[in-house]
Amino acid sequence: MKDAKLRDIDHRAFLRRLGPILAVYAAAMRPPPEQLPGRHTIMERHATYPAFRAVVAERRGGSLLSRAGGTLQGFGYGFRGETGQWWHDVVRDALTRTGGGAHAARWLDDVFEVAELHVHPDHQRHGIGRRLLNTLCEGRPERTVVLSTLDPGHEDTPARRLYRSVGMVDLLTGFVFPGGGPPYAVMGATLPLAPYERDGAPASQPAGGPA
Repeated sequence: MKDAKLRDIDHRAFLRRLGPILAVYAAAMRPPPEQLPGRHTIMERHATYPAFRAVVAERRGGSLLSRAGGTLQGFGYGFRGETGQWWHDVVRDALTRTGGGAHAARWLDDVFEVAELHVHPDHQRHGIGRRLLNTLCEGRPERTVVLSTLDPGHEDTPARRLYRSVGMVDLLTGFVFPGGGPPYAVMGATLPLAPYERDGAPASQPAGGPA
């Protein structure tokens, strides 16, 4: 298997590539097919949010536009969280209820929100998810990073282990978003994330890293 090459794409390139990006999302998350058009619309809207950043992992020498497909191994994207964004407002309300206004402000007043980060099942367990997350967060000017991940019965999932390994802590667990659906954990860290070597062993943490 060839190593994945990571690269940034702007919001225009992201929109052009929504087909293969959504295919990776579907393979990783296995949502009901009828939900995919709605997810497509949500991703289109996210690309208009402030300070949007997207990173893709693709097979070296491949093209995201290949008819054969399979060259896109994973992707992640996020943006600056602000009042008026649905996820941001819902999580702020929940954090305020559980920890007070200062607690919510500490995490969400200056925040990079990772909206999606997925690796195709055929390419998981090769460190691509960690590389995507670290690349997404590298150089961000915000003070914190926050995201949500599935929390089925508070299980120690691979995704949660990844996020904890870069310094993220639980802010909410077993949280069900308005409208129903499965429970999620909301996790956050102070930026910059703790650096890691490619084999996953932690490197020395710089001053000002996650507490």
